[in-house]
Amino acid sequence: MMYPFLTLEDNTEIVHSEQLENGEVKVYVETPDEKDCFHNMTCYLPSYRMEVHGYSEEQVKYYMDIIKSTAHLIMEFSREGGFMNASGF
Repeated sequence: MMYPFLTLEDNTEIVHSEQLENGEVKVYVETPDEKDCFHNMTCYLPSYRMEVHGYSEEQVKYYMDIIKSTAHLIMEFSREGGFMNASGF
């Protein structure tokens, strides 16, 4: 299951999985693009292993900065059933 995490002002969506059996969490980033439909990348926490499709190096750095600065929250939310369950809303 994937849980919503963050929507940026350029309509980039960041979602994450529940904690996988191997302890990793899949973080998926997707941005609409007029020419290519969507650019996307997948990052697996805690190793930060990545798969990138369509983003420039600068964009990857920007999104990775976001992921790295919130990785502790993403990891927690993945164990608690996403933000809505972890926050008690």
